[in-house]
Amino acid sequence: MALLPPLPADTTPELADDFALFERILGFVPNSLLTMQRVPAMVSGFGALTRAVMDPNGSVDPGFKRLLAHFCSRAAGCQYCEAHSLIAAELHDVPHEKVLAVWEYQTSSLYTEAERVALDFALAAGSVPNAVDEPLMARMRQHWSEEQIVEILGAIALYGFLNRWNDSMATEIEGPAKAMGDEVLAQGGWTGGKHAR
Repeated sequence: MALLPPLPADTTPELADDFALFERILGFVPNSLLTMQRVPAMVSGFGALTRAVMDPNGSVDPGFKRLLAHFCSRAAGCQYCEAHSLIAAELHDVPHEKVLAVWEYQTSSLYTEAERVALDFALAAGSVPNAVDEPLMARMRQHWSEEQIVEILGAIALYGFLNRWNDSMATEIEGPAKAMGDEVLAQGGWTGGKHAR
């Protein structure tokens, strides 16, 4: 059970544009933001950061940024964000078979060597303590420009905020995200997005 319940989206009418952004990203307004709207400026600020980090005109594919978010969320243990990031990946044109093979990324022909290195980076950056080191950054530089590395870390850090938020609030997972988790994450200890409390 959520530690603070989400409020209806129409509670804060001035957030309609921010909520619309996340409806485009996920297909629904997430409970995390419906809870966060108790401080409307936080939702607006988070929306602005999301627009910048997930800019579709950036140099890193928007769907791949969602897979990076999935990996850092896995490292942090946030099942809520693990499921959300996979939904968002598919909505941003990552093929379903690639999503299904997400944890076979090291051997699957659906993933490039550049993607493998970046996903390793996301796992390391999402870990506590942080596990990014010079050899890993050297591997990143073999495949990604400095601008791309900043975009990649931006996606990881954005979800780092959400990982802390959702696990601390015990945010209840929505139906579409739970269905994605049940399909893709079942072998990895998925508990339906439930928080042990």
